[in-house]
Amino acid sequence: MENAFSDDRFLVRADIPAVDDEHEVGLRPQNLNEFLGQTLVKENLSVFIEAAKKRGEALDHLFLIGPPGLGKTTLAQITARELGVDFKVTSAPALEKPKDLAGILSTITERTVFFIDEIHRLKPAIEEMLYIAMEDYELDWIIGQGPTARTVRIPIPKFTLVGATTKAGMVSSPLISRFGIVQRFAFYDKEELKQIIKRSAKLLNVMIEDDAALLIAECSRGTPRVANRVLRRMRDFAQIYGDKSGIIRLSTVKTGLNKLQIDSMGLELYDREILLSIIKNFGGGPVGAETLAISIGESMDTLEDYYEPYLIQCGLLQRTPRGRMVTEKAYKHLGLEGKTLNENQRLLF
Repeated sequence: MENAFSDDRFLVRADIPAVDDEHEVGLRPQNLNEFLGQTLVKENLSVFIEAAKKRGEALDHLFLIGPPGLGKTTLAQITARELGVDFKVTSAPALEKPKDLAGILSTITERTVFFIDEIHRLKPAIEEMLYIAMEDYELDWIIGQGPTARTVRIPIPKFTLVGATTKAGMVSSPLISRFGIVQRFAFYDKEELKQIIKRSAKLLNVMIEDDAALLIAECSRGTPRVANRVLRRMRDFAQIYGDKSGIIRLSTVKTGLNKLQIDSMGLELYDREILLSIIKNFGGGPVGAETLAISIGESMDTLEDYYEPYLIQCGLLQRTPRGRMVTEKAYKHLGLEGKTLNENQRLLF
């Protein structure tokens, strides 16, 4: 997909690190008190961190599970900051060979927080090395070749591994069992997102009305990354289409969302195209995932991992043994009555 990072179609795709996400760093909370939402996760983690600090020990290995854009990386950084220790970060695809992992682990200091993103994509050889490092705080290293080869165990400082994944089902059981703390992230409700948006607006030096923040929250798929991305675009519209004050008002947000083709449920053009394809081309379903992916020009993995989950959560799409089917709610949301588009419902707001 060429130039996907700058394509407006992907404004609500939380998995794509758009160019604007360079500014996301400045919006990230710096400690647990600033981290909004995920109350249970935050409360439990604060207890574990405080206990580890009092004992002067490394925090137990931490496994974070949840969809993209909910704050797993941010929480890993906060964990290191609350512990007052070093923070090292990498992603599983970047670890090509065991020596890559060994190079990182051989340079860490005592109690370092080592974050691996998308940990479900670790290669088997690297995962095997990680087992020993997590349990025994040692590295298995082979010296020599052939008959003279021997294994040497190199001690490493006690550290905390933080693994994050969007696909917990793809992580092997032996790896999961080595994490002492497992936390699952849930989607944010609109009130939590509203508070995040107002905080981000303050950091961006822009004023936003309460009802405008609430509307953005309702269109953000329960995801802070999406909320912040939409907020930045609304700031642009407020500067160009709004009054001289630059305040983000409800009318500006409605205009902006219409121009970006984001509707009241947070669906973009591509989401609606999926639903319309099933309705127009396959009579509302059922249709197989592979056939549907071909009809919309997407890969099946992208369809299943990034588009369908939210459509299913909204109650617009069903996965059945025979294939995908749209629901009655989808017909109503799209303004379809008897498979005829209601012209009065073409505007999103």
